[in-house]
Amino acid sequence: MNHETFAILLGGALTPNDRLKTALSGARFIAADGGMRHAAALGVEPELWVGDFDSTSQQLLDTWPNVPRQPYPAAKTETDGEIAVSEALERGAGRIILAGALGGDRSDHALQHYLSAIGLAQTGKDVLLTSGDEEAVPLLPGEKTLDLPAGSLFSVLGFTELDGLSLENVRYPLERFHLPFGSSRTISNVANGPVTFTLHAGKALILARPFDFSGA
Repeated sequence: MNHETFAILLGGALTPNDRLKTALSGARFIAADGGMRHAAALGVEPELWVGDFDSTSQQLLDTWPNVPRQPYPAAKTETDGEIAVSEALERGAGRIILAGALGGDRSDHALQHYLSAIGLAQTGKDVLLTSGDEEAVPLLPGEKTLDLPAGSLFSVLGFTELDGLSLENVRYPLERFHLPFGSSRTISNVANGPVTFTLHAGKALILARPFDFSGA
């Protein structure tokens, strides 16, 4: 399996802390429209810049004249982020980091990033969504362990009903739990360190806040 990592620079907020830089280490970069503004803070030069460029200033264009651009019309059927992900997949991505995918002014875009991540995970891709301050990963049937700091907050968001959900090494453990669709039962748990998630059936997203110890 190809495990090459591609980071997609998206337009949402991004905090370039050490944890984020470690996650991005060794990645190849593709910028989606205004997400190019994160390149300087990360100290990287993307290999491709895609989008309709409606969120890109002339100053940003002038700053990166040598990055190959792949323009699209504004009246297109995909978001700039989805186009960037498609380009990464064509280049052999096995792991995709959506940097700048969480929060922001456009709730519809943020929700679409969640759905896209789950869809990519269903095809066998390893996916991380991050703002630097928050991280999210899809949870599908099987087992997954996340390296979270002791005392940090996390939630499990069910995009379907969940069967056989187990949470280990947490303040509020669960064992083979059935989570009805729409339930808030798995919001705001606290990690005791690395957390192991096990799921028998369903689709979910783990949303972690590794620097938030307000639940401690």
